[in-house]
Amino acid sequence: MSGEAVGPLERGLAVLRAMAANPTSRMRRSDLTAATGLLRSPVDRIIATLLRLGYVRAEGRDVLLAPRVMELGNAYLASCGLVDALEPYVVDLADGLDASVSLAVPDRDGARLIAQAVRRRAMYLAFHIGDLLPAERSAAGVVLAGGWEEAEFQAWRARRRADPLDAGFPAVPPRDRAEALTEDESERLLRSRAAAARRAGWALDEEWVEPGLLALAAPVRDPAGRVLAAVSVLTHTSRHSAADFPGHVMPRLRAAVGRMEAALHQAPRPAGRPTPTAQDLSASKDELGMEFLESLARGLAVLSAFRGAGGGLTISAAAAATGLSRATARRALLTLRHLGYADSQGPTYHLLPRVLDLGYARLSSLTLTDISRPHLAELAALLGESASVAVLDEDDIRYLARAATSRILRMDITSGTRLPAHLTSMGRVLLAALPPAELAARIARTERRPLTPCTLTSPRALTAAVGAAARDGYALVDQELQEGLRSLAVPLHDRDGRAVAALNVAVHAGRSTPQETLERVLPALRDTASRIEAELATAFAYAPLVMG
Repeated sequence: MSGEAVGPLERGLAVLRAMAANPTSRMRRSDLTAATGLLRSPVDRIIATLLRLGYVRAEGRDVLLAPRVMELGNAYLASCGLVDALEPYVVDLADGLDASVSLAVPDRDGARLIAQAVRRRAMYLAFHIGDLLPAERSAAGVVLAGGWEEAEFQAWRARRRADPLDAGFPAVPPRDRAEALTEDESERLLRSRAAAARRAGWALDEEWVEPGLLALAAPVRDPAGRVLAAVSVLTHTSRHSAADFPGHVMPRLRAAVGRMEAALHQAPRPAGRPTPTAQDLSASKDELGMEFLESLARGLAVLSAFRGAGGGLTISAAAAATGLSRATARRALLTLRHLGYADSQGPTYHLLPRVLDLGYARLSSLTLTDISRPHLAELAALLGESASVAVLDEDDIRYLARAATSRILRMDITSGTRLPAHLTSMGRVLLAALPPAELAARIARTERRPLTPCTLTSPRALTAAVGAAARDGYALVDQELQEGLRSLAVPLHDRDGRAVAALNVAVHAGRSTPQETLERVLPALRDTASRIEAELATAFAYAPLVMG
């Protein structure tokens, strides 16, 4: 295999893996040379290529993973077929029990979370999609270990010997060295728990991960009886005891598992952006020259092509999806298999959960606020004006993030600041997305006192202004909230096309006319909104949108 492996792809994946595993989100190129053992020159070319593809971004000398890298994880989640078929039942079970529910699949000697429905309470354990849990420290892992052969136990033993405190599992608290079991004790306990789970058809996690946490898991099997996944219900000892929790959960859990197993024949949906083609990659090569590693980009394009490939990809299908030659597609697939990101059955390749280590698990806790901040900073720097993101909160807008500039005219606005929605450009583009009856009711109950001579106060005028925002796709508010302040806003949509937030730029009204503001600001505003929306669609393809 070594003679056929795509070296740049192997090295590029090593860089992504190192960035995802780093304790802090920022790394310098020198950090990456130390973490990967690569020379500085190939690291520089890898970063240049990943920057071009949008998988990383640069802030000064620092390099950070960008939300678009989650497309690689989305390729696994889309192609495995389990998430699309089973996630609705995960959500239904969480609703029925009023508890957090997760779905995990086997990944080497651990359990990898691929779907969840979370109930956020005063006390809860914040797992994320993509997190990898040690088999012995989770009910899901023990259920999955119930189907292990001796080879899996040997692999677990080797990992346990190399990492006795679970430092390689950032999703769980590290073990206490003083309380850690010996290797033999841990193995006997895992084998005993796995055998009990196999006999009973479920496993109960009694505070194995953290004091106070209980979890009960059951297997989800394919028609041949093979365990494909484990579904877990989580609670806290303040709500249930280990003695009463199984009785409370099991009837609904068994019913949900039955529905899940009946639904596994459903086809997965494609997710994410279109796969880059050979023509796209050649254009990048022409522009960046030797700095662009086309073979790395081709390999990542093959990986991304699994997004629309329920059941896997053959070499011919990968070549057709990307526009690459069969030989190029074959070498990329062989490299992915060699590195443990893919496997093959006959001529068909399928991705493995380990792909989620390429940034997905690290970035799956992002919020809309996190995603928008770097784009706000770029927009503010480009225009020399303040930029903000806000959401509709009852009859107000509430600011999530802001990038301010140093101007004489400034407003004291920070994250959490609230302003009347009807008086702001962001409020009007969000009001424009409401049904007419709800919009009329909001305007009718709003206190409409004038703050400046320009403030619109009549219901007819406000309805017309919101209607214009709906028609034009933007709202311009000129000195209605504060004299001298003009703002322009566009909506931000989620992957289903719903306006979930708004993006605006605020300018001094004395420096230009409203038309000049439109001509100068609107194109940049719309371009920034498009880039934020693309990242939202990627980051929340398999999770509910979190505002932050």
